[in-house]
Amino acid sequence: MMDELRELYQDVILDHGKKPRNFGGLEGYNHLAQGHNPMCGDTLVVYLKVDDDNVIQGVSFKGKGCAISVASASMMTEILKGKPVAEAEKLFHTFHDMCTKDDPEIPEGIDEDAVERLQVLAGVREFPVRVKCATLAWHTMEAAVHGNEEISTE
Repeated sequence: MMDELRELYQDVILDHGKKPRNFGGLEGYNHLAQGHNPMCGDTLVVYLKVDDDNVIQGVSFKGKGCAISVASASMMTEILKGKPVAEAEKLFHTFHDMCTKDDPEIPEGIDEDAVERLQVLAGVREFPVRVKCATLAWHTMEAAVHGNEEISTE
């Protein structure tokens, strides 16, 4: 079972790392932040288009980073489109817990499909130095929705 999960982890990282989804700028964005991980050298810009009802109508990213950072950003853009900002933040905190805790608590009512997809990346908890790579885009997204234009994982 562990070998199957490791293989899935590698496949997902390679797929999203080589062919990131929603890569590039976003026309009509109204939230933006730049994130930096000094440990790895990853730098990402996250663009969000949030409507008057506080729902994410568009999300994209651009930048350079390791395969884990790019894959996580790519997956994040797919997961967050159409979600209310409050749910996006809840998913971020859940994902962060999944990456840092052995037995994370999954909140009631959270998008189970999104959590299942993110489970593949949660394997970084075995490599603590890579947690910042996996969570950089998510930290950057949260900074963007709060009007902070820059964030660092340090």
